[in-house]
Amino acid sequence: MVSAPLTQNGFGLGRAGRAVARNLGWLLASKGVLAILSLFYLGFAARALGVTGFGRFALITGAAQALATLVAFQSWKVIVQYGVGLACAEDDSGLARLFKGAAILDLASAVVGSVVAVIILELWSEQLGIGPTLKRATLIFAVIQVITIRSTPLGILRLRDQFPMAAMADSATAVTRFLGAGIVMLVHPTVQGFMVVWALAEIVTAAIYWTIVARSGDLGLLWRGGNVGRLLRDHPGIIGFALSTNASATLALSSKQVPLLAVGAVLGPAAAGVFRLAGQLAQGLAKVSQLVARAAFSEVVRAVQGSDRRGVRRLLLRAVGASSLGGLLILAVVVAVGEPVLALVAGRRVVGGYPILVAMAAAGCVEFAATAFDTVMTARGEAGIVFAIRCASVAVLAAVAVIAVPIFGATGMAVAVLIGSLAAVLLMAVTCWWRLRPEAA
Repeated sequence: MVSAPLTQNGFGLGRAGRAVARNLGWLLASKGVLAILSLFYLGFAARALGVTGFGRFALITGAAQALATLVAFQSWKVIVQYGVGLACAEDDSGLARLFKGAAILDLASAVVGSVVAVIILELWSEQLGIGPTLKRATLIFAVIQVITIRSTPLGILRLRDQFPMAAMADSATAVTRFLGAGIVMLVHPTVQGFMVVWALAEIVTAAIYWTIVARSGDLGLLWRGGNVGRLLRDHPGIIGFALSTNASATLALSSKQVPLLAVGAVLGPAAAGVFRLAGQLAQGLAKVSQLVARAAFSEVVRAVQGSDRRGVRRLLLRAVGASSLGGLLILAVVVAVGEPVLALVAGRRVVGGYPILVAMAAAGCVEFAATAFDTVMTARGEAGIVFAIRCASVAVLAAVAVIAVPIFGATGMAVAVLIGSLAAVLLMAVTCWWRLRPEAA
């Protein structure tokens, strides 16, 4: 059930903090186990394929994930942003239209993504190191990646505060990859074999998400959604919100995949393999920041709608302080044990990726701290400003990469990612704090 209706001063920032902590607890409990499983299944793939083969596999999956990120709308944020008020008012007709509109966005993303995947493979398969034998498998994998976009059911579960069920659904990805990668390593250790496992994991996870939504009755509510045109009339800013959140997420998440593709294009599959392994270990921080955003967004929307600027400032300070402390602790662990863990996962031949691991972990730390600013600004309807800041940070990343990669190789790219993240958090901090001034209009 959704939270009780809001009042101007009755929301309770303490309750918001407790709700975020509860939601985050469910997510972290699931993701802690899954992070350990990810070390195993990546280790299986790296040891079975070798650094070069794993690099080729990483380039293929990275390109598919970048494509899915490019075309996918953050429809879960649309559902939460506009659904909180509808749920509090028990407006089932409005929720039905909202759910249907979000599902249409996801469907359109899948269609566009499939077409773009075909075009990319026809024009640039050789540049991506994808030979004729891998081309068909890569196309199937890319299409599955985009048609299993599950932002709508995620948004419905977030709106309904069904975090335990969402955590269970998310766990299917890592569990399927762990079991499947172990079998492939023993039976058929090829790039195609691991691609089948990764694709199957996406299908299983999407199926579980939609099954949960169907059992809750919200899938039936979605099907009863009426004219989507009325949704646009009821919420005039919804298109702009959807476009700006999609653009911001595309820049933020694609900047994690594009550096991998750039390393592969400039330095080759072997360097891409080392970069992917080191980056994957560090991306745990980025995943934590995404979890925090998912756990906090619905509560922050309620807080923003029910509190004044001073109250939101206090909530923001506590969130930034907690996330900064947590990020620094995790970074300390990475610095202390990162090298032996890297060797354990993929062998001594990738220990040279330790500087990449540290730089990428530091970038994840910074993004973790930036999550609070991003979430508050998006909840306040300022997603366009977030997008502009993300554009500036990507420009900084690209400028540093042009200089650093020819000199320092893959490590230079990792440093560029770190500097781009620093630019993003500094700009967000200044902008968010300024716009939350009590005297601001």
